[in-house]
Amino acid sequence: MNLLLYKIGNYELNFINSLDILLVGLLLYYVYRIIKGTLAFRIILGGFFVVGIWWLARFMELKILSEILGQFLGVGVLGALILYQQEIRRFLGFIGKGSFLKNSILTEWFYGNFEEKVKIDVQEFVEASEEMASTLTGALIVFTKEQDLSSYYNTAGVFIDAIPHKRLIQTIFAKNTPTHDGAMIVGKDGRIKAVQCILPVTDNPNIPQSFGLRHRSALGISEQSDAIVLLVSEQTGKISVAKQGDIKFGITPREARKVILQYLNQENTNDE
Repeated sequence: MNLLLYKIGNYELNFINSLDILLVGLLLYYVYRIIKGTLAFRIILGGFFVVGIWWLARFMELKILSEILGQFLGVGVLGALILYQQEIRRFLGFIGKGSFLKNSILTEWFYGNFEEKVKIDVQEFVEASEEMASTLTGALIVFTKEQDLSSYYNTAGVFIDAIPHKRLIQTIFAKNTPTHDGAMIVGKDGRIKAVQCILPVTDNPNIPQSFGLRHRSALGISEQSDAIVLLVSEQTGKISVAKQGDIKFGITPREARKVILQYLNQENTNDE
């Protein structure tokens, strides 16, 4: 098992070392898939930068700097467990349900791409949003991509599991109804999973002061997951789309449809 494959400088690469590198690479790939587009991803990039500076300081024998960074990294593991507990739970759940096997690189190499397509009739939601915008009816609709969003309606919200129709969507968000406040979550199968859901609010200090709770919630869920959000402002009637911590504000229904379809990797993104 220790058969030498090849040598890089003074490092001998054998079968065990190659397997070790492959497994680490797969682990990093799946961690990236879970946290990509979230706030945690940007924080982890900053962590890698600090580790790089620490290694450089040790290599150049900068004792004071390396000691300070070493102490900082010493408590970093505990801090990461506290800071990323939501992402850790999501990763363990991802592994536990075995969904990583369906879309893995290995299965794609051997059997082709079995990625489950997102089947959402975006047109129903866009048409409903256009009509709600004309009556200044606020709406907040979250579309699931890959990451499971059930934790956002298992503890709060109203589970309905309904087939989407623009009249139903308008009724749910109609003013003075119990389901008007909160978010609607749409599953990968295209069904409306739950309404009146509570979403995390962004803590980004650079967003405009004019953004209310609906826009801050849309940004918050897009930072903490790979979901894409369609929202209608109750004050201005403007339609917006939020994804990956960014928001396209005041776009047309046609533009909103195109952005959502492209992000969900659905076909027929050209408007007819």
